[in-house]
Amino acid sequence: MTGATTDQGSRPTIAVTVGEPAGIGPELAALLALRHREHAFAARLVIVGDRELLVARAARIGAAPRYADYDPVSFAPTAGGVEIWHQPVAAPVTPGRPDPTNAHAVLATLEHAADACATGMFSALVTAPVQKSVLMDAGIPFAGHTEFFAQRTHTPRVVMMLVGGEGAAPLRVALVTTHIALKDVPAAITREAVEATLGIVASELNAKFAIPSPRIAVCGLNPHSGEGGHLGREEIDVIAPAVAAARARGHAVTGPLPADTVFVPEIAGCYDAIVAMYHDQGLPVLKAASFGRGVNVTLGLPFVRTSVDHGTALDLAADAGKAAGADPRSLFAAVELAIELAHRVASRRG
Repeated sequence: MTGATTDQGSRPTIAVTVGEPAGIGPELAALLALRHREHAFAARLVIVGDRELLVARAARIGAAPRYADYDPVSFAPTAGGVEIWHQPVAAPVTPGRPDPTNAHAVLATLEHAADACATGMFSALVTAPVQKSVLMDAGIPFAGHTEFFAQRTHTPRVVMMLVGGEGAAPLRVALVTTHIALKDVPAAITREAVEATLGIVASELNAKFAIPSPRIAVCGLNPHSGEGGHLGREEIDVIAPAVAAARARGHAVTGPLPADTVFVPEIAGCYDAIVAMYHDQGLPVLKAASFGRGVNVTLGLPFVRTSVDHGTALDLAADAGKAAGADPRSLFAAVELAIELAHRVASRRG
C-alpha cells in the first residue's frame, strides 16, 4: 500500500480524525475544509469520522464545505475538496454532551486511522482531541493518543513534544513522562527513561525537522535542579548520568538545568528543544506562549502524527454561535506541520 500515500506522486495524503464527536472536532473539520477550498493545503486531506455528523455540524455553523467520499480500497483521489472516510458513530450525538455509548466508535476511528498510517495508506495522521474521561467511563483504559498509538504500533517508547512560538526559532518542549499523576513522576524518572527520551528527541529532530546536530536542554526534576542534593537527588543520581551518556553518544545535550530559568526566552532560544521531566513542568510555558497555535507531535512512531494543542471545548461545541467562532489555527498548524514532516520522511526514504 505504500504507493497510496501520495496523490499523483507529489502530494502527501493526510488523515484527520475528528476526535470526540460531541466536541469541537466536527466544526474544526468544516473550517479545515473551507480553508482547503479557499487556500489549498499542499496535500490530499481525508477526514476520518461519521459523514452525516460532519455534514450536519458544518451546516449548524453555517458552513457548506465540499466533502467527497474516500474510497479506502481504490485510493483514487476525487476531483477536489476534502474527503471523508466514513466511520459511523453508535448513537446520536448532542454537541457538548459526550456519550459513553460512542466511546468504542471513537476508539475504532483511532485504530483504523493508525493502522492505515502504519501500512502506508496515509502519509501522516492529524488528530482532533478526544474526551479521555468518557472513554474511561466506558471501561476503556485510555491515557492519551500518545500512549495509545505507541501500544497500537508496538513501539516501546515514544515522546510527546509540543511545538509553538513564532518565527525561525520555535519553542519545542518534549516530555520524559506524559499523562501520569504527579505523585508517580519521581519513580518514572529513571536513567533509562531519560536516556531513551534524549535519544529519540535527538534522532527525530535530525530526521524529521532537518536539524543536523540538535541542541537539547534538559530540565531538572526538583526546584533549582535539586540545590546540590538538598531538594532531592534525582538530578545527581538519575538525570546527570543520563545526560552524560547522551553526550558520550555525540548528542549536544546540556543539563540538568532549573526549569524556572531554562524557559527564559534568551536561554530557551539557545536550544532546538527542551526536555521536561513531566507534563505540567514544560507544557504550561509553551501554551502560555502560543496556545491556539501550538502543535503536538509524537516522536518515535513509525508514522508522522501531529495534533492540536487544546481539548474538546465542549462548552463551545454546545453553543452553535460559539462553535462557529472556534479558533482553527492549531488544527491548521498541525496539518501544515504534518505535511512538512511527511515530505521530509518521504525524501529520506528516497
